[in-house]
Amino acid sequence: MDLFEQAAAAKQAANAPLAARMRPETLDELVGQEEIVGKGRLLRRSIEADRLTSLIFYGPPGCGKTTLAHIIAGSTACRYRQLSAVTAGVADIRQVLKDAADDLKLYGQRTLLFIDEIHRFNKGQQDALLPAVENGLIILIGATTENPYFEVNGALLSRSRIFKLQPLQPAHIMTLLKRAIDSPKGLAAYHVVVEEDALKHWATLAAGDARTAYNALELAVLSTDPDAGGVRRIDLAIAEESIQSRSISYDKDGDWHYDVISAFIKSMRGSDPDAVLHWLARMVGAGEKPEFIARRIVICAAEDVGLADPMALTVAMSAAQAVHFVGWPEARIPLAEAAVYVACAPKSNAAYMGLEAARADLSAAPFAGVPIHLRDANYEGAKRLGHGVGYKYPHDYPQNYVPQQYLPEGFEDKVYYRPTENGREARIKERLSELREGTDKEKNKK
Repeated sequence: MDLFEQAAAAKQAANAPLAARMRPETLDELVGQEEIVGKGRLLRRSIEADRLTSLIFYGPPGCGKTTLAHIIAGSTACRYRQLSAVTAGVADIRQVLKDAADDLKLYGQRTLLFIDEIHRFNKGQQDALLPAVENGLIILIGATTENPYFEVNGALLSRSRIFKLQPLQPAHIMTLLKRAIDSPKGLAAYHVVVEEDALKHWATLAAGDARTAYNALELAVLSTDPDAGGVRRIDLAIAEESIQSRSISYDKDGDWHYDVISAFIKSMRGSDPDAVLHWLARMVGAGEKPEFIARRIVICAAEDVGLADPMALTVAMSAAQAVHFVGWPEARIPLAEAAVYVACAPKSNAAYMGLEAARADLSAAPFAGVPIHLRDANYEGAKRLGHGVGYKYPHDYPQNYVPQQYLPEGFEDKVYYRPTENGREARIKERLSELREGTDKEKNKK
């Protein structure tokens, strides 16, 4: 690099966003992620000993994935190369691998390749990396906000250690912001004084994303004029203007999608309408498909409420139809009504569990066919075969009920539906008990 290139690089670094200027350079400067890089942890020992294998860092934006890769780059004897999966193609990968082979052959130096947003590589691009990872030509570090088990080839996963990074806590972000205010690399030259309430506001609304907090701090400082003493004073009102709303962590195809809908369903099943509305709000705010939410409510109404309150399924289906009729954003209203109804309804999975028990029994005994008195007798020749002979029409008997065998041979004594005492199912249980008692008496007479 000549003098002109050095000057340009220095100017670019000085003009870089605050988040880039404040990027930690050592593990001791790193804030958060103690569970994976704290003192004595496996990853920290591997970094300090320069004994790394291929790694995949998985976590939400702004939690330190790229920072950790840069720290590793500064502490390894390997040659460091970086690609972004957003802009790189197979040709870029092949060039990096060619250079890596040359470095290993000529200088005995391995290459550490960091790929940001690795989940954006397609299968072919990921496959191009596999031989170099497998034979040790490169040490791969991939960073992704998506669940790697969904987005990264199994072959690469099996050759890498996966570390899940957690969102930073508000206390972590407070530490980072205070460091940026006092640091010569940060905002020390601006003589900034920030009220504690303003720092807490940024730390809370950043939702674990340090970059969001840094951007808000920098915007507040640069847009605030100094007072007569040259001090820029940032209060809560200025902080609120610089960061308008909390970032919602949610991906509609990956981990958050499945985790949030799981929490939503379990909250309905667990009869907690407040939690149901929280998770619903998170999905609505993230733009989740309303049809997907409606389907899960319908399933929960049938599976978890069942006959304890048959109206739950009716309400859920009405909401699903309303979703198609009105669309976003008004679809959130019938969805909220149906989800809360299902959450508050009495619960019984007796019908569903009865079906599962029946399915499990299908291979337990040979199927002798439909009992002859239950077979269809409405086509020509059926009666000559004996179909329908002996069938008792329930409406010809008192209370429209008559004991007779409905289960096939080998299953006669099976009881699959065991109603609970919850909601309307208690009345069903009482009626079935009476009917089953009458059936048992009829069997004893025979």
